[in-house]
Amino acid sequence: MDVTMVICLLALGAAAGFAAGLLGIGGGMVLVPFLTMLFSWKGMPADLVVHAAIATSMTSILFTSISSVRAHQQRGTIKWGIVAAMAPGIIIGGLLSGGAVFAALSSHWLSLFFALFVGYSGWSMLRNKKPKPSRQMPGVAGTSAAGVGIGFLSGLVGAGGGFLSVPFMVWCNVALHNAVSTSAALGFPIALANSAGYVVSGLNESVSRPGMLGYIYWPALIALVCASVLTAPLGARMAHRLPVATLKKVFACLLFALSAYMLFKAGQAFSG
Repeated sequence: MDVTMVICLLALGAAAGFAAGLLGIGGGMVLVPFLTMLFSWKGMPADLVVHAAIATSMTSILFTSISSVRAHQQRGTIKWGIVAAMAPGIIIGGLLSGGAVFAALSSHWLSLFFALFVGYSGWSMLRNKKPKPSRQMPGVAGTSAAGVGIGFLSGLVGAGGGFLSVPFMVWCNVALHNAVSTSAALGFPIALANSAGYVVSGLNESVSRPGMLGYIYWPALIALVCASVLTAPLGARMAHRLPVATLKKVFACLLFALSAYMLFKAGQAFSG
């Protein structure tokens, strides 16, 4: 990597870390579209770009989530009971996604899936549909089952799961600030399970391409992590100062923008 690439990655990591702390989204929703752009710019093969962007993004969440969780924990807003109930399912879903399905999908379909699902998540958050007052988080079995879906889908888009877990918890009448904080804690098991899957399913890339650990491009990972762990606590502190309505609008607008870019990339790939 040249100096320009390193500077871009550091700036991207700083933005992703801040977003992870602010919104509990692990930073992956910010990273994947921009990593796709950077890797394409530097000549990475088209059939590898999206896979590498998603895998590198997800692995960075291992480190960002720790920094973000520490900041949220200081305010006592993490619901550890939800984390404990959801984590086993998340690990199962992540291993299935990163270790099996991920390698079988082409870059075209991964881009399209990312765009549509992230756009839907933004719309769900923005419409601000009020949950029934009586609704609560399901029992341990139901929460763990939800974790399987969140871990699986997160692995396909390289995100820490906040785009699913935050709306799900809010739907179950968990306060938004608690949902964001709890989602940050869920980012670690999601990233751990999927990263292990990316390494195993992409072993051929490790052999044939320098800098690859499975589907993870580790030189970019190092630069991203160095910046993101510094800014994640800043975002976490800001999350507790902004009103709920503002947080929802920021979350939704960010998802719409990233969805539009990846939909454009998917359209290019299919038309090409």
